[in-house]
Amino acid sequence: MNLQKLALLAGCALFVVSCGTTKTYTVNAKSGTQMGGTAKFTQSGNEVVMKLDVTNLTPGIHAVHIHEKGDCSAADGTSTGGHWNPAKDDHGKWGAEHFHMGDIGNLVADQNGNATLTFKTEKWCLGCTDESKNIIGKGLIVHAAADDFHTQPTGNAGGRVGCVEIK
Repeated sequence: MNLQKLALLAGCALFVVSCGTTKTYTVNAKSGTQMGGTAKFTQSGNEVVMKLDVTNLTPGIHAVHIHEKGDCSAADGTSTGGHWNPAKDDHGKWGAEHFHMGDIGNLVADQNGNATLTFKTEKWCLGCTDESKNIIGKGLIVHAAADDFHTQPTGNAGGRVGCVEIK
């Protein structure tokens, strides 16, 4: 292989690797909890992958939603506003007939309070110009209870125990 082809291949490989975007955030404890962890968002092409790793959560099922504002300043997390819902749809389960763009679903904390949730979608982007897809400037909330996927507009998910400002 000549030097020109090798340089071209190396440049293409670097371009492919640099096309992805990854942002990692710390989960802020809310509502008097000791919850912690990280939320990692990676965009590769049109797909965004969210990997949420949390600690010190009450064992059991907890709803996870993206909310309309990336503001975790309130002690109870309410500064993030309501669920992110650019299409003004009813609350529901992701992929059903009706759901908010922020209706991610539930994660299950084990007996030690640890949980991981990986979520993939082409309906989000990191920093694109389409505000119906862009999650930058939004807030990620972990709730105290499970999402029932029916109760409007919140899924009866309870208080906000963890918050991430997606910047």
